[in-house]
Amino acid sequence: MSTATPTAPAPHAASAADLQVRRRRRPRQALLTVITWILALGFFFPVLWMVLTAFKKESQAATDPPTFVFAPTLDQFREVFDAGIGAPLLNSLFATVVSTLLVLALGVPAAFALSLRPVRKTQDALFFFISTKMLPIVAAIIPLYVIVGNIGMLDNIWTLVILYTAMNLPIAVWMMRSFFLEVPAELLEAASIDGASLWTSVREVILPLISPGIAATALICVIFSWNEFFFAVNMTAVNAQTMPVFLTGFMSGQGLYWAQLSAASVLAALPVVICGWIAQNKLVRGLSFGAIK
Repeated sequence: MSTATPTAPAPHAASAADLQVRRRRRPRQALLTVITWILALGFFFPVLWMVLTAFKKESQAATDPPTFVFAPTLDQFREVFDAGIGAPLLNSLFATVVSTLLVLALGVPAAFALSLRPVRKTQDALFFFISTKMLPIVAAIIPLYVIVGNIGMLDNIWTLVILYTAMNLPIAVWMMRSFFLEVPAELLEAASIDGASLWTSVREVILPLISPGIAATALICVIFSWNEFFFAVNMTAVNAQTMPVFLTGFMSGQGLYWAQLSAASVLAALPVVICGWIAQNKLVRGLSFGAIK
């Protein structure tokens, strides 16, 4: 009695089936691509319009219908620099950079202690960190203003540095703790067996692994500090004025200076865009996949 052996499908039949599947997917992929581009352009168009308006004359910036064809000019950027954008820009840079460095200096050890080397009542400490974000800022501004005024720190850039550090530290600790938790504890044990101290293990083994997470955390702190307005407008006047407060100066009783405001906004957005472009690889990996896949 003979048994029939199954025969494999012919190669040309398999390739024909794959070709039909690909043909069916092409319209859907093309439609998805078109929708993606439309959404991307829709989100990017306000930024593009802001950049275009920055190169217009003030008389062309608020026309109805809008002016699409115009001769670019740098007059608005000159007006912005003449208005004194340099000091607010430096104040924002100083407050943002210093507060972010302080957040990392305080947040990395805290996140390490709450993840790989848990301390007593870890959950209570984590809840305390996140509970500080539950209080509306407007509810704390009056006591903060009174305290800062009594110690003579109003209109002082170091006041913003301290406030920005306190504002970003809870978020930074929670973010970096999630990255630390993805590091296997066996790595520390192996480094300890090899004779490495705790500081050496953290510096040479752990920190290189979680560098994408640190970069993502740092960039988020930079964005939050750079864009912060409420503390800046209430705690500063002239000497410590930051970019968000400076931008409000282009609003007057006669209306908005759209072209100058757009030019100042372009200059205000440029540092954050540059930081995001430099850290884009680590940012995507840190936010999407974590420190270790």
